[in-house]
Parts: sequence; C-alpha cells; structure tokens
Amino acid sequence: MKKMNELQVSVVPCSADPIRYDPDKCIGCNTCVRTCHCDVLLPSTEKGEHPIVAWPGECWYCGACVLQCPVPGAIRLEHPLMNRTKFVDAIPEPEDNPYKSY
Repeated sequence: MKKMNELQVSVVPCSADPIRYDPDKCIGCNTCVRTCHCDVLLPSTEKGEHPIVAWPGECWYCGACVLQCPVPGAIRLEHPLMNRTKFVDAIPEPEDNPYKSY
C-alpha cells in the first residue's frame, strides 16, 4: 500500500484562547472538529486526546462545538475580554429591596 503524504501544521500564535478543553472530561471523539464552522480545530494525533486549536484567531465564538459535545463541561468557550461585558450574568436583586418589581 502506498503511503500518503503527511500534513504538517503548526499552531498559529494568537492572544486569543477561545476554546478550552477539560482533559479529564474530553473523550477525544472529535465531534467538535466536525461541527466547527470555522475549521479552527484539528483532530489530535493521539487517540483519546482533545483536538488541537490550530487557528484560535479565526474562531467566531458561536459555541457550536460546546453545544454538540456529548460530554457536558468538556469544552469551555472563553470570550475575549472586550466581549465579556455582553455575556455577564445578571446580578440578582437582594430579597430585602423595597423597590423590587413583582
């Protein structure tokens, strides 16, 4: 059998770190690789390891990888600092607030 040419890719350095994997939870199924609309992920060269974020600056932060992951909590999307104010949790009103709307 003829051996195919091997593809060699190096990770592009970037200040963004959009996709974070929990190595204890990720099962290396590569569902996120197939789901990514931007093709920023590459399957790991080692079986059972999380994918490689090869082009982090190209991530759209759509969350498709997180939503399609079969293991809850295995992938976390880390938005850039300038976008985080748009996604902060609402601060609950104190119970003793006399102006609380019902």
